[in-house]
Amino acid sequence: MKAAEQINDGQTVLQITGMTCAACANRIEKGLSKLDGVSQASVNFALEQASVSYDPAKVDLEQLERKIQDLGYGTAKRTVDLDISGMTCAACAARIEKGLGKLPGVQRATVNFALESARVETAPNGPTVQEMVRKVEQLGYKAKPKEEARDAGEHRLQAIRKQKRKLAVSAILSLPLLWAMVGHFSFTSWIWVPELFMNPWFQLALATPVQFVIGWHFYTGAYKALRNGSANMDVLVALGTSAAYFYSLYLTIDSIGGHMHQVDMYYETSSVLITLILLGKLFEALAKGRSSEAIKTLMGLQAKTALVLRGGEEISVPVEEVAVGDVVIVKPGEKVPVDGEVVEGVSAVDESMLTGESIPVEKRAGDVVIGATLNKNGVLRVRATKVGRETALSQIIKVVEEAQGSKAPIQRIADVISGIFVPIVVGIAVVTFLIWYLGVDAGNFAGALEKAIAVLVIACPCALGLATPTSIMAGSGRSAELGILFKGGEHLESTHRIETVVLDKTGTVTKGKPELTDFSAGPEWDENELLGWIGAAERNSEHPLAEAIVAGVLSRGIALPATESFEAVPGYGIRAVVQGRELLVGTRKLMAQAGVDVDAVLPEMNRLEEQGKTAMLVAVDGRYAALVAVADTIKETSAQAVARLKEMGIEVVMMTGDNERTAKAIARTAGIDRVLAEVLPEGKAAEVKKLQAGGRKVAMVGDGINDAPALATADIGMAVGTGTDVAMEAADVTLMRGDLNAIPDAMRMSRKTMANIKQNLFWALAYNVIGIPIAALGFLAPWLAGAAMALSSVSVVLNALRLQRAKI
Repeated sequence: MKAAEQINDGQTVLQITGMTCAACANRIEKGLSKLDGVSQASVNFALEQASVSYDPAKVDLEQLERKIQDLGYGTAKRTVDLDISGMTCAACAARIEKGLGKLPGVQRATVNFALESARVETAPNGPTVQEMVRKVEQLGYKAKPKEEARDAGEHRLQAIRKQKRKLAVSAILSLPLLWAMVGHFSFTSWIWVPELFMNPWFQLALATPVQFVIGWHFYTGAYKALRNGSANMDVLVALGTSAAYFYSLYLTIDSIGGHMHQVDMYYETSSVLITLILLGKLFEALAKGRSSEAIKTLMGLQAKTALVLRGGEEISVPVEEVAVGDVVIVKPGEKVPVDGEVVEGVSAVDESMLTGESIPVEKRAGDVVIGATLNKNGVLRVRATKVGRETALSQIIKVVEEAQGSKAPIQRIADVISGIFVPIVVGIAVVTFLIWYLGVDAGNFAGALEKAIAVLVIACPCALGLATPTSIMAGSGRSAELGILFKGGEHLESTHRIETVVLDKTGTVTKGKPELTDFSAGPEWDENELLGWIGAAERNSEHPLAEAIVAGVLSRGIALPATESFEAVPGYGIRAVVQGRELLVGTRKLMAQAGVDVDAVLPEMNRLEEQGKTAMLVAVDGRYAALVAVADTIKETSAQAVARLKEMGIEVVMMTGDNERTAKAIARTAGIDRVLAEVLPEGKAAEVKKLQAGGRKVAMVGDGINDAPALATADIGMAVGTGTDVAMEAADVTLMRGDLNAIPDAMRMSRKTMANIKQNLFWALAYNVIGIPIAALGFLAPWLAGAAMALSSVSVVLNALRLQRAKI
C-alpha cells in the first residue's frame, strides 16, 4: 500500500511501520485525533495505514508524520531520483524544487544543481514518475527517471526478509535450550541431552542475545507505549520473557559455588517464547500480504505500453505517456491501454475484468472502450479520452483501496476491548502470581511465576485487532473481482441489513434503449420491402423511437432506399415519400386526419400498449399497411435478479416517471409487485424518505443524473456502472456489470463478510476468555501458551482469506 498518499486537500493516507497489535493502532488514532486541525483519524492495523482528514491551514503532512514518530512508530516512504538537464544556476534548482514540492503527495523534493539531479520523497500512488517529469518540463527543463526506488509494498517485503533472518538466528540459539527443556520431563527421559546444554552459564550465553538483541524491539515498543500512557502486546511479551529471563539469571548467579546444573531454569521459556512470537508474526505478515491480493491483481491488469499514432507513424510508448486525444492502435490479443472511443475498426472486446461478464462485447466506431480490457479479434483505433488516474481501472483501484482502508462500525467493539485489554491482562497475571505464591502452592516462587508468565503470553490483542480489517480487505477485494465496488467498510457492513430495494426503471430494470419489438404487415404487402420504406422514412427523424426502428430494420439486413421528401408532424408522427410511395407512420390521430381506416387493427394496438410498448400505425398511399411497436425492453437478467431478491426476503419496488400503465407492464414482466409511477426526478428522494419513515432499511438502485439525490438519501445507494459518473459518485456501491443480479450478489457478499467478521471476533474473544483462565489455573506451560498466542492471529487472518474464494 501507499507510503503517504495525498488523496486531496485535507485528506491523506499514511503507511505506518512498527505496529504490533490493535492497541498500537488505537494509540496512533488517538494521538493524531488530538492534533489541532485533524477532524478525523482512522488507523487500520491489518493494512498498517492511517487515513487522516485535516485542515491544511492548521496542520501539514510533516506534522502528522512527526506525531506518529513521537508515538514511537514510523511512516514508509518511496524515493524517486530524476536526472535534470537545462539548469543554468541555483535559482533553476530552487524553482524545480518548489514546483515538485507542490505536487499532491510529495513530502520532500531536493534538487542538486551540481549533480543535475533531483530526489523526491513521495507516495507510490501520489504523483507518478511521468507526472514529475511533466512538471519539470512545464517549468522549462528536461527530466528523466534515474531509478524508481521501492515500489508500493517494498517496505513490507523488506520487513519480512528482516523478520526471517531474526527468526532463523533466534531458532538456532533457542534449539539447544528447547532440547534441554524436553529432556526434563519424565516421559522423555530417554532423550539424550548433551551435558553442555544443561550448564546454566551456557544457557545464559544462548538466551541473552535472543532476549536483548533479537527481542530488543519488544522493549522499545513497550517503552514507547508506556511513555505515551498506554500498553500493547509488546508490554505483555517484554514482561513475560523478562520475568523468565531475570529469574533464571538470579538462579544462575545463586548456583555459583554449588551445582552447575539447575533443572528449574527458565531460559528456554523466554527464548522459545520470542522465537514462537517471531514465527507467528511472520505467518501473520505473509497472510496479511495475501489479503491485499485484489489490489495487486487489479494493478497487474494495466497495460504497460501503448502503440500510438503520431505524425503518421506508429510509436510504442509507456502507457503513462499517452495523452488525451492520442489515437491508440490496439491489435488482436492486446489490452486496451486507456479509456477511449473507437474511431475506426470492428472487434469483440473481453470486458470480464471490469464487469465479470465473460461474453465479449462487439465494438465499432463511436463505441466506448475501457483500459485493461482485452481486444479479441480485430484491429481498433481508439482516441484516448481518459488516461492515468482518470481511467476506469484506476478509479476502481482507488475505490477498493479506500474501502480496504476504512473501518466498519462493528470494529468499534474490538477497538474498545483492545484499549483496555493489556492492563487487564497484566492485572490478571499479578493476581495469578499472588494466589499461587501465597495460597495454592505457598512459597513456590518459580511455580507461581511460571503461571503468571503463561497468562501474560497467551493473551493476544492482535487477533482482536485483525478480526475486522482483514475480513473487510478480503471481502471488498473479492467483491471487486465480481464487479461490485463498495466505497467503504461501513457500506459493506450495512448492505446486508437492507429490507427494501427501490429500482429505477429506465437503464436499470430496462436496457435504457428502445428496440423494435413487433412488426405485422397487411396480407397484401411484402414485409421486407415495407420495412425498408419505413426505415428510410424514419432515418430522417431524430426521435429515439425512430432510431430504434431504423436500428431494428438494419439489424435484419434490409437496405434503406432514398427518401424523396420528409415531414415531421409533432405529436403525431411523420409523413414521407419513398420510391414514389407516400408513407404515414404515427398515432391514431394521424391516421384519422388522413382518413385511413385502422379500426380492424386497434384491438392489437391496445394489446401491445398494455404490454408497455409504444405502438405506431403505418399507412401507404392512404391505405393501412402495418403495425410497428417499439419498447424499452427489460434486461435479460432483471426477472431473475428480482426473483433472487424475493427469495432473500427483500421487498422490491420499481420507481419511474413513466405513466402507470407502461410502468405496471414492465414491472409485471420483471416480477415486481409494487410500482411507484409518474414520479418526477425531484420527487424520487422524497419517495425513498417515505419508505424509510415506515422503518425500512432502503437501497436505491439507479443509473442517471436524476437518480443522484435518491441514491444519496437511501441507506445504501447503488449505482449501475453503465450509468452516469454523477450517479456513481453519489452512490455507496457501484455495480460495474449493469446486471441487476449484482444487487443480490452484493447483499450476499455483505452477509458473508459480516459472518466472517463475527466468526473472527468470536474466536478472538473466546481464545482469550478460555485461554487466560486455563493459563492461570496452571494447565499451560509458558512456551505452549506462547505458541497458541502466535497462532491465534494467523488463524484469524486465514479465516478472513476464505472470503477471497467466496462463491455467490
